[in-house]
Amino acid sequence: MDFLSIKASLDNATFLILLLAMLTYWLSIAFSKTFGKLKIGYYATCTANILIAAILGLRWLENGYFPLSNLYESLLFFTWGITAITIFVEQKTKLLLIGAVTTPLSMFVTAFATLSLPEGMQKAAPLVPALKSNWLMMHVSIMMLSYSTLIMGSLLSILFLVLTRGKDIKIQGNSLGSKEFLTTEDTVSGMRDATIGVLALEPDANVQNEGLDKGQTRLTLLESLDNLSYRIIGLGFPLLTIGIIAGAVWANEAWGSYWSWDPKETWALITWLVFAAYLHARITKSWQGKNPAILASIGFVVVWVCYLGVNFLGKGLHSYGWVM
Repeated sequence: MDFLSIKASLDNATFLILLLAMLTYWLSIAFSKTFGKLKIGYYATCTANILIAAILGLRWLENGYFPLSNLYESLLFFTWGITAITIFVEQKTKLLLIGAVTTPLSMFVTAFATLSLPEGMQKAAPLVPALKSNWLMMHVSIMMLSYSTLIMGSLLSILFLVLTRGKDIKIQGNSLGSKEFLTTEDTVSGMRDATIGVLALEPDANVQNEGLDKGQTRLTLLESLDNLSYRIIGLGFPLLTIGIIAGAVWANEAWGSYWSWDPKETWALITWLVFAAYLHARITKSWQGKNPAILASIGFVVVWVCYLGVNFLGKGLHSYGWVM
């Protein structure tokens, strides 16, 4: 079996399908009456997710170890995480705006991994001794999933800030409360279709949502984004915590020390502190709206520095297997 030709075909197919998904989502927003009900973007994202899983599975089968040993494999796994979370969130909320924001990121990361990285960096190489451990699967996969989750939650916060730029808004309710998401069946004054993200700051007081007590207000798009960002980051933070702990145990096994203040370790700690501050503010201070969104936006940059920026320095114990 020619794994190289199969891999090249799957790489190209994944990029084209993500491009199709992005364009379809954008058309659904721009021309909601014509394309708003179509689910081509959703199904294209599902297909891309399956193709990425197939690429990683083939590499696992060919090389005999979990495919997270170099930058190419980690970027694909990162994209798989983004698409998986997008599928889950869209299935639950019916918000097409989620896919419209995340598919461009998935497409560009895939393009960078498959088209920009030199062929030598895409090829799997024999593992160095430190990587020949079962901790490779546990630590690296959990860290990559945490990056995907935190990046997506932060991206929704950035979208929240873009939509509320120059507007004074108030988010009703609290971060811990149980909330229902608007769907296409819901009607709100000034909102054409909640699933595609037409901005509405004030719900119609005369329209009551089914199943809610009198006097309760419904979520607007902004409240949905604020709540979704919080929930997704709330999922990514414990993953990051578990990943850091697993990495410390592995470091002690491989290098004889739980913590060495390696640049990667330092930035992982900075990332943890930023999102710990975000969650602390939301839970204990009841922050909602712009303030936590700004903090999460800072986290967006910090995650990228931790994930890619440190590796491009080529320094530290974590430099092997990434950028040579």
